[in-house]
Amino acid sequence: MKFSLAALVVVLALAHGSQAAQCPEVEKLTQYFQDLSAQLTSTTQELVQKIQSETFLEDGKAQLQQIQAKLAPLADDMQAQLKPLAENMQAQLKPLVDNVQAQIEDLFRKVMDQTKALSQ
Repeated sequence: MKFSLAALVVVLALAHGSQAAQCPEVEKLTQYFQDLSAQLTSTTQELVQKIQSETFLEDGKAQLQQIQAKLAPLADDMQAQLKPLAENMQAQLKPLVDNVQAQIEDLFRKVMDQTKALSQ
């Protein structure tokens, strides 16, 4: 019985020793898997954020297209209404602008003539 107890102690000591020798390898593997898990978590979070931002941009583009579709007919209608008004105003203002231009040219000629007369 003493022999069995001594053998058991030796076997336990050897088993503990072999486990102690394997411990650094187990620690390295544990650290490797922890690092891998952290990297996987980080990459997953980045991917989720990227997908969310792309979804946000796509939603924004869709909303802008809807707004553009609603405003395009209004803009065309406004342009159709304002074009005759602008043409009418241009037709009314053209004679006035031509008259003012003629008066300024006449005034400029008079100033030039007076300047020539003074210099002689």
